[in-house]
Amino acid sequence: MVDHSRMYSTVTRVVGPIIVVDDIKDVAYGEVVEITMPSGDKRLGQVLETRTTRAVVQVFGGTRDLDTQDTTVRFTGKIMTISLSEEMLGRVFNGIAEPVDGGGPVIPKEIRDIYGSPINPSSREHPQDSIQTGISAIDGMNTLVRGQKLPIFSGAGLPHNQLAAQIARQAHVTGQDESFAVVFAAMGITYEESSFFIRDFERTGALQRAVLFLNLADDPAIERIITPRLALTTAEYLAFDKGMHVLVIMTDMTNYCEALREVAAAREEVPGRRGYPGYMYTDLSSLFERAGRIAGKPGSITQIPILSMPDDDITHPVPDLTGYITEGQIVLSRDIHRKGIYPPVDVLPCLSRLMQGGIGEGRTRADHADVKNQVYSAYAQGIRLRSLIAVMGEEGLSPIERSYIAFSDNFEDRFIRQREDEDRTFEETLDLAWELLSILPVDELRRIDPVFIREHLRQREEEKDA
Repeated sequence: MVDHSRMYSTVTRVVGPIIVVDDIKDVAYGEVVEITMPSGDKRLGQVLETRTTRAVVQVFGGTRDLDTQDTTVRFTGKIMTISLSEEMLGRVFNGIAEPVDGGGPVIPKEIRDIYGSPINPSSREHPQDSIQTGISAIDGMNTLVRGQKLPIFSGAGLPHNQLAAQIARQAHVTGQDESFAVVFAAMGITYEESSFFIRDFERTGALQRAVLFLNLADDPAIERIITPRLALTTAEYLAFDKGMHVLVIMTDMTNYCEALREVAAAREEVPGRRGYPGYMYTDLSSLFERAGRIAGKPGSITQIPILSMPDDDITHPVPDLTGYITEGQIVLSRDIHRKGIYPPVDVLPCLSRLMQGGIGEGRTRADHADVKNQVYSAYAQGIRLRSLIAVMGEEGLSPIERSYIAFSDNFEDRFIRQREDEDRTFEETLDLAWELLSILPVDELRRIDPVFIREHLRQREEEKDA
């Protein structure tokens, strides 16, 4: 039965996605609101701010056709929730968890608050099992670890959507026969991008182990604020209640932050850097810190947030704050993209802070850490020498310096470059790294244990003789 005592027709102001309701009482922060438009249509909203007799409400679905005379607001006394079930796997939802795949509504096994609960720090387990994405630039140089949050920093026009789809198709936990699922949240994407993701997931069969939440560019921007929270709540249910390893991919976090800025502007808050709200760091933390592992539970949540850097500026507030919260970053390069290399990962500014705990004997391979360090050093040396050529020409280079340049060229062309449907194992990635390191004189491999050098270079010589 509808509680008419909590219904009000006292909307006094409409600003962007925000309405102000006066002469109210007993309204709580975060409460769900049902808004009846003059046409009779209903929309949902949520209380952003409450005072003694006034509530500020953000409206999901936008405030178009809403006025201050004939609009009715009902405060439900409930917080925003989502219906959860394992049947969500293989389904596609919009940005507010409504099915858009032609299937019926989810029959819930549990209904849960979308804001979740933080993981008790004393209950967190340190991430230590690697996830194989099949992409050498990530697996070999910046390994993703189960329970980690590792963002991808991209730019306008770079193929981060293709990379996200490839990771979603190929990612799995190595060496373990355990359930793996992908929760994919897209915010502010175009119809074309939405069709690409749905087709790609269906074509490759990845949809059967995935849950998709798609907020489109022409959907109200305010809905982008709840889309990642719906996705993460779903991930927590699959991971910690159903024991699955869940990879959460969220794209594009810059669109999410733009929605935050829009709400802050409508509320006339004092702006922070570049107009973003001063609490953006805290807000992003409330999303990213929902990744991890819980002691005693088999499941885990690993996050790959994807954000596009305006003007390729890595010091922009969105990538800057994201870098403080997360455990590293994968950076896409426009220069490498111009060379026709996919994926255009620039390994030099990339970092995976938890990589050391997820590689080595029993996880990837014993020589992984040494190979990664040597490859990184050799590639950095080759890039430095390329810049010298513009000054002194190739004639001034020594034979060893030429070998470093040859290494860096081959590294980009053979190690970083791979097809969108190419799924390399850790073994294949490391073997390819050894093949490239054989370009350098053995005396230059100073970062690798001599035991590994003898083992793998001898193996390569035997393969050549055969």
